[in-house]
Amino acid sequence: MKNMTLHNIAKSCGGHCFGMESCADIEVTSIAIDSRKVKKGGLFIPICGERVDGHSFIPAVMEAGALAVLSEREIENPVGPYILVESTKEALKQIAAFYRSSLGIKVVGITGSVGKTSTKEMIASVLKEKYNVHKTEGNYNNEIGLPLTIFDITGEHEIAVLEMGISDFGEMHRLASVANPDICVITNIGLCHLENLGSRDGVLKAKTEAFDHLHGDGIVILNGDDDKLSTIHDVNGKQPFWYGKRQKDVYAADIASLGMEGIRMRLYLYGQNKEVTIPIPGEHNIYNALAAACVGAACGMDINAICRGIEHVETISGRSHLIRKNDITIIDDCYNANPVSMRASLDVLSKAKGRKIAVLGDMGELGESERSLHAQTGRYAAEKQIDFLYCTGELSKEMVRATQEAKNNRTYAMHFETKEELIAHLRLVMQKGDTILIKASHFMQFPKIVEALTIV
Repeated sequence: MKNMTLHNIAKSCGGHCFGMESCADIEVTSIAIDSRKVKKGGLFIPICGERVDGHSFIPAVMEAGALAVLSEREIENPVGPYILVESTKEALKQIAAFYRSSLGIKVVGITGSVGKTSTKEMIASVLKEKYNVHKTEGNYNNEIGLPLTIFDITGEHEIAVLEMGISDFGEMHRLASVANPDICVITNIGLCHLENLGSRDGVLKAKTEAFDHLHGDGIVILNGDDDKLSTIHDVNGKQPFWYGKRQKDVYAADIASLGMEGIRMRLYLYGQNKEVTIPIPGEHNIYNALAAACVGAACGMDINAICRGIEHVETISGRSHLIRKNDITIIDDCYNANPVSMRASLDVLSKAKGRKIAVLGDMGELGESERSLHAQTGRYAAEKQIDFLYCTGELSKEMVRATQEAKNNRTYAMHFETKEELIAHLRLVMQKGDTILIKASHFMQFPKIVEALTIV
């Protein structure tokens, strides 16, 4: 890892070195917080978790060939070099910030209430048409995951696309200080993490903390159709770039739904235009494509390469991922959920042919309005004329109740006490031609439902 000598690492996090007389100028080969992933010549950073204290693995990783470790406490009879720090969690971020600053690489930072991961995948797909791209994998978008993502950047990479997720004030400020983005994209301001952020205005304030550490000559790209983001006209003395369905710097027109096969639209990009097909259903993916087009243009790509990248995008597990098995289509969108993303997913389901089945669960961190927001989702399912709504989870009882009470209701709604009961019922009633949406917040563990239905 370039410039990542033990001396520089210790200096970056204010650590005190022990036993490093002969190896202070040696670069580490890798950095890990999981003792099982420590490589020979690597650095191990132990994290004190709720159930496991990583410090207990220090002897094992040293015997396995780690060059050095960090520690929050002095080590008696150490078997190798170590750096003493006050907090390994803080040191993790400080070391990542130093490593990022030493890289000659452009960083795209993405945040927003809904669609961060899908937008990240779209942006990476576009940029790959011209650059060697590193991107956030899985849910590595928080104060531990983001540094680990940065540590995986190598000399071959030309651009990093980093997702930044938060749930409270101050978190985005800390994430941005690590990522130091050259380009900052905000997808939207929605109803999520309201327990901590209070309102959409609070969400806006928290998300825009990303501007605190925007690179000196960096740019900001915003969804101009979002009523909150559209109030931002100046960021560090510069005007943002806008995208949307209405005429902005980058916009879409002549939009045509292709059902479950995706969307066709005409992309207008700074005076140029070209027809492009997004191979993923759901009109919300138009915004993802427009954000990617903005980033591609900012990185010197032409409209033809940008459109190729949009058309090559692929979905990932848990995010509007289509699984077709035994003539049944499953929309695996169960990684997470909030009221806005629920509506978007129901919109996708409503375009399907055959019977439309929504399998929905509780949404978390919605604060005092959690029951009414679940009820709104139920009413929306009835409005979209979903054929069957099957729910589990305490709050999801409000979805079922609201669906059953909705005017002109054609949706059959049913609540189950457990996922196992819901799965058993689904196996009995699903038939060829069905499209089944599976969505809930992460804590509901709905991937178990996807797995149960796809192994049949």
